[in-house]
Amino acid sequence: MSTLEKNLYKNLKISSPRTNANPIVDKSYKGISTVNPNSKDFKLQNIDLIKQDLVNHFHIRLGEKLENPEFGTIIWDVLFEPLTASLREAIVQNVNMIINYDPRVQAEDIVVDSYENGIQIYCTLTYLEYNISEQLRLNFDRDNGII
Repeated sequence: MSTLEKNLYKNLKISSPRTNANPIVDKSYKGISTVNPNSKDFKLQNIDLIKQDLVNHFHIRLGEKLENPEFGTIIWDVLFEPLTASLREAIVQNVNMIINYDPRVQAEDIVVDSYENGIQIYCTLTYLEYNISEQLRLNFDRDNGII
């Protein structure tokens, strides 16, 4: 082997291909729910799963979850109370806290109103990962629970 060939191997540099420091990741959420009796496979994905997680959170009274007394809603405890301005503001703060507890959504324009047998909440939700906004309406009924 000649000296030229020997020097060629010394000067040869092999570098790995450049990788993107922040790879693009498509977030997909998967879960199950046995709430819908008409569902055959009980699978939920993405926005449907986020909605079900929020509804589940609204089904828990404040202080009812073990080891987390600040988790849950105050609405179940105030259904029979007169809907004063201070109570309305407390419910708005509680709803805002519950929705913003989930990092996948953001709450905007929360309106609390009373109706025949309960409390009705209107809220604009923004699903942050998907850049989609929609109106959420929750009815807390004195007789039947959340609708």
